[in-house]
Amino acid sequence: MTNTYRTVTVEKAAEAYVLSRGKAGFLSIAQAIRAIRTLMPDCRASDRELEEMLATACIVHSVPVAFDAATADSATSRLHS
Repeated sequence: MTNTYRTVTVEKAAEAYVLSRGKAGFLSIAQAIRAIRTLMPDCRASDRELEEMLATACIVHSVPVAFDAATADSATSRLHS
């Protein structure tokens, strides 16, 4: 028996996570990054790149987003809808 799995891109994983959290009220960037890194431990994208992918998917799908991941640029949390 052979099992075949489709390749999941980081962008698709980010969009799937956003869609799964859409009814939660808002999406936490910090939680989303942790979830993607757990799902894809070999992910080469930086946290900043993941943040941008997630934010883009949130905009496309009208999901409010909390920019709560600590980055080198800013350590403050921001909530955008």
